[in-house]
Amino acid sequence: MATVEMDPDTSFHLVSVAELTGHDDRVWNVAWNPTKPLLATCSADKTVRLYSYAEGADSSPAFALHTSISTGHNKTVRALAWSPSGIALATASFDANIGIWQREGEEEAGEEEAGGWECMALLEGHETECKSVAWSASGNLLASCSRDKTVWVWEAGPDHDFECMGVLMEHTQDVKAVAWHPHEEILASASYDDTIKLYIDDPSEDWFCFATLSGHTSTVWSLAWSPDGRYLASASDDCTIRVWKRVGDHEWVCVSILEGHDRTIYGVSWGVGKKGTDDNFLGWVASAGGDGRINVWELTESANATSRTPPDSKLIARIENAHGVADINSIAWSPRKGYEDFLATTGDDGTARVWRMVNVER
Repeated sequence: MATVEMDPDTSFHLVSVAELTGHDDRVWNVAWNPTKPLLATCSADKTVRLYSYAEGADSSPAFALHTSISTGHNKTVRALAWSPSGIALATASFDANIGIWQREGEEEAGEEEAGGWECMALLEGHETECKSVAWSASGNLLASCSRDKTVWVWEAGPDHDFECMGVLMEHTQDVKAVAWHPHEEILASASYDDTIKLYIDDPSEDWFCFATLSGHTSTVWSLAWSPDGRYLASASDDCTIRVWKRVGDHEWVCVSILEGHDRTIYGVSWGVGKKGTDDNFLGWVASAGGDGRINVWELTESANATSRTPPDSKLIARIENAHGVADINSIAWSPRKGYEDFLATTGDDGTARVWRMVNVER
């Protein structure tokens, strides 16, 4: 297993593109719409804000407030996630509920004729604060997790009818994050109990935990699958990112540890990046947290790699004090084609910020 130290010879700058204000409290989470030029943020002020963006004169997109949703959640909106179609938005709140939001009539009339944003479903069942929510790649399943130590799997039916398919009680503490595999119906969860759990659905239609990934020495806050689904990155209160690799159908091992933060890492995101000519390119891993720093690593498959060979990891960009003195709560790469080098962060300073990776001229 390789441990990666900092490489000061960074090859990219993180250039500030936009500072998005308007929330009245800390901004917890950010999500890029996968199909449309929309960016969603959620806050302790109980609202969701949607920002639209369009190419500006200098080819850098200009961001503007599209709409603000007064969610009806009576406590903090902690997390949010777009469905793969980009039509539905799920919100997870400290009021223990999950909201499903959609523009009225968008599925029937299209985006141009659609009305305002409405809550199409309210998913109840968690006993206390919901911390994270995620859609499966097909859009047919939704996962949620909570301080009640459970992970719920919901099936999305017609007419916004959601059915609980399983309540997973594998963790012994608060569950901080859920993330679906990009191509298969494999679910990962991360917890205050320092572990990551992986789940699949067996033929008898019961969800079960098939692996526990141990190694972090403190809370695991965030998870990110590699675009090809062969790796999983986890970010922790122990100030490290662990990279786990699939070495068998149901076996994952830690092959690399990325170090470069001085305080808790609250967010990690694995984007497709700008590939260039390297066929072994695995993408860009970005992280942020309590030290206000953003780090970006480029990962590539090692030449002649075996199943347990760690990927080659190089720090290619770093910025300090990205939100001033405030903690950074989340980080996300844009999934949209043509915008793969755009990154969004949210912080305790009440802002969301958009960054772009720009190659340093040598």
